[in-house]
Amino acid sequence: MLNFEETIVGCLRNQSKSKEMVYKSFYGYLMAVILRYVNDRDDAEELVNDAFIKIFNAVKQFKFPANKEEHQKAFKAWISKIASRTAIDFLRTKRNLMSIEEIVEEQEPLTEINIITALNVKDILKLLDALPEIQKLIFNLYEIEGFSHDEIAKTLNIPESSSRVYLTRAKNKLRTLYSKTIANAYATY
Repeated sequence: MLNFEETIVGCLRNQSKSKEMVYKSFYGYLMAVILRYVNDRDDAEELVNDAFIKIFNAVKQFKFPANKEEHQKAFKAWISKIASRTAIDFLRTKRNLMSIEEIVEEQEPLTEINIITALNVKDILKLLDALPEIQKLIFNLYEIEGFSHDEIAKTLNIPESSSRVYLTRAKNKLRTLYSKTIANAYATY
């Protein structure tokens, strides 16, 4: 049994067994990343496979961090970015994104970010599907993937202020949806 570092080196050498190990080890993880962007399972499976092709073609670009304990964590972060960009490219080609307008932050009322204490990640992920595509995309990129507004703006070719506004709208809508979900839950008792 190869250790993680040997498996990645095997991928660099184009060894099928190493690639298979990486594929089996990270398939579920990348599927979860992709499903945050697309709702159709068939599309997601295809995108995961596309992401793995990109990963194996670019594996020589992955740099192991100095701390050996961080190797797998760094690799997961690296492949996650590849998978999220693969999903974004897919969404662009399908033109599922609603028209992205240039929005100036002053046009949107600023609301204080005030997370509901009972809100958890699973609840948010369930509610994300109710968001408009562009809000869902920017929420995923910023809050889950850790992209900056500048990176999002460059990736989506929109002004940075639009990214901020769409994120604010997404958070506000998620709060509203979550509140309704809680209210409905209490109403059924």
